[in-house]
Amino acid sequence: MAYPKTINTKQLIIRYKGLFDYDGMYNMIVTWMKSRRYWFHEEVYKHKVPSPHGAEQEFTFTGEKKISDYIMYSMRIGFHLWDMNEVEVIKDNEKRTLTNARMEIIMVSTVNVDYEKRMEKSKVWAAISDVYYKYFLKEDIESIHHDTVFYRMYKLHNSIKEFLDMGAKGNEYEGYMGDNA
Repeated sequence: MAYPKTINTKQLIIRYKGLFDYDGMYNMIVTWMKSRRYWFHEEVYKHKVPSPHGAEQEFTFTGEKKISDYIMYSMRIGFHLWDMNEVEVIKDNEKRTLTNARMEIIMVSTVNVDYEKRMEKSKVWAAISDVYYKYFLKEDIESIHHDTVFYRMYKLHNSIKEFLDMGAKGNEYEGYMGDNA
């Protein structure tokens, strides 16, 4: 059996209901990814016609980071918002527009091996690369790279929860892998 070219981490989910700064959250996620040198793009954006309860939106962010010629990390963050309404709030004598909604955020990260598909050009190279991945790189891919991309995603997960003011500040992996920012 061939060595898999994509290895997914377990997905992390955030469910939230209440007021939050929609634009602030969007900008925080974009800034977080760009500061860690992920190539960020918005893959999907859907806005459904508002019902009496409010609008519905779905959008997906993807961040990709090339680690070497054969390994690339990617993060996919899917948002689904229901019953969206904009609400004006006065905070610190300043009028602000916040969003009131129900929201679900699903995050998954992936380690992509041979993402440019260089080794699939011929059957001989495909067989050689399969042996190389199975016996020489397997341990690095499944321990170092898999853990790195998962804990980076976990850090973003925690940053989103802190932004939404959900629960305790910080997490048990704070400072792990020198990622203090």
